[in-house]
Amino acid sequence: MAKPILLSVDDDSDVLRAIERDLRSHYGGAYRVIGSDSPQGALDLLQQLKLRNDSVALLLADQRMPQMDGIGFLQEAMQIYPDAKRALLTAYADTNAAIGAINQASINYFFMKPWDPPSEHLYPQLDDLLDDWQASYHPVFEGIRVLGTRWSPRSYELRDFLARNRVPYQWIDVEQTVNDPETKRLLDALGPDAPSLPVVLFPDGTKLLNSVPADVAQKVGLRTRAQTDFYDLAIVGGGPAGLAAAVYGASEGLHTVIIEREAPGGQAGMSSRIENYLGFPTGLSGGDLARRAVAQAMRFGVEILSPQEAVGARTEGPYRILKLTDGSEISCHALMIASGVQWRKLDAPGIDRLQGAGVYYGGGATEAMACKNEIVYVVGGANSAGQAAMNFARYAERVVILVRGESLSSTMSQYLIDQIKATPNIQLWTHASVAEAHGETHLEEMSVLCSDTNTTERVPASSMFIFIGALPRTDWLGDLVKRDERGFLMTGPDLMQDRQRPQGWTLDRDPFLLETNVPGIFAVGDVRHGSVKRVASGVGEGSVAVQFIHQYLSKV
Repeated sequence: MAKPILLSVDDDSDVLRAIERDLRSHYGGAYRVIGSDSPQGALDLLQQLKLRNDSVALLLADQRMPQMDGIGFLQEAMQIYPDAKRALLTAYADTNAAIGAINQASINYFFMKPWDPPSEHLYPQLDDLLDDWQASYHPVFEGIRVLGTRWSPRSYELRDFLARNRVPYQWIDVEQTVNDPETKRLLDALGPDAPSLPVVLFPDGTKLLNSVPADVAQKVGLRTRAQTDFYDLAIVGGGPAGLAAAVYGASEGLHTVIIEREAPGGQAGMSSRIENYLGFPTGLSGGDLARRAVAQAMRFGVEILSPQEAVGARTEGPYRILKLTDGSEISCHALMIASGVQWRKLDAPGIDRLQGAGVYYGGGATEAMACKNEIVYVVGGANSAGQAAMNFARYAERVVILVRGESLSSTMSQYLIDQIKATPNIQLWTHASVAEAHGETHLEEMSVLCSDTNTTERVPASSMFIFIGALPRTDWLGDLVKRDERGFLMTGPDLMQDRQRPQGWTLDRDPFLLETNVPGIFAVGDVRHGSVKRVASGVGEGSVAVQFIHQYLSKV
């Protein structure tokens, strides 16, 4: 934890060195001592400290300085750090100035120069001041801070990115906290950069304006470029299937890399609670599962590139080559596609325009607390929708689940159905679908179509979370790998028609169970045709596929 700061200001270099020396000798263990020979320079420094979220315990200024005297400095400094203790250094003849400082700058003490010996004329008085300051001091947050507005799509994108990558941060909604003095001081410290929201502030004092996740990823040290250009196994997708394959592959000696478009954990990582995963009788969050899996994979030496995206693939003899969005390429002996699925877009007027501003796809874990005392609409009836509804019900006044069918029984696990029925602030609207989303800068209302009566009702709404089925993102593979009509990858027996191997197959064996029509390219998890859309199933496929990869590599 960073130490609070004692700041001394004096244009006389000899006096400044002396006061810094005495402060460090007595308080250096608990405080950082900083000096400035210019009042304006000290004010600029205080603005930087405010942006870094540092704490200032004491402001000690000499009265007689050119351009700005000590009283003037303390008056301006208290606008930046109002809780810091303020003291003035004066000569014997400046008693009147000291009295004026008490009235004008609300100083807490004034010291006469010289203060020798400090054990009598400096430390006892400062001890009292700092004891008072410590009594009301609350350590500040020392991580990344994001300043933005709730209804800004870019602000939401940043918060979602940081949360899913498990990067601690503090969210400051400048609209909701507009009357908070600390927010005002922070915006004042930003000066002309204040309108460039979202702004990301880092503990080292640097900032990013109009930020996007890729810029933040680079700053916080997330790896986006591979350490080498060749791997035994390259995995596209860092969900449960990809992470399981990485753990088993790397633990058995395969040099392994994962390319993840957003954040390790995939859609499962966004689940607020998974209660039917083997070995966790009380359940666990998707974020916890992802965190544990990432730690396990990295312990075995797996490289994880995130955020990074595969945009093309080709084969060259025994090598499978991936092209990444930054133009770089990765070669490997075996390639695994574990890229999962993405939420299907809701086709209704207003949805695209308000996405990220009240309309969201997926779990929206970062938005749950913001929905306190509001009505939240969850669109969809699968397990992910049920898990989200249960999470939102902890904060929202009411959660409404919209489903097209007559019940949840055909799409949701029974344990979730039972939990929803037992939660009084969750309502289920059947035969219902979204007809339109309304609002200027954010979602304000929505039109709901009731199919059994063919009537439309317009209701107030501030947050809508959409879970209406999912489709794979496999267009980037082009014609290399065979897909079904919906884009899911064909593997193993599904490739065999009339017991004939797929066209272009070059090996004297049938494709392995989880192998595509290209030898050495495998598909696991939700992206695979015919897969079971469950976390445990994806983990199982990822681990089993590694055994087929070993068999394939033994013949390369």
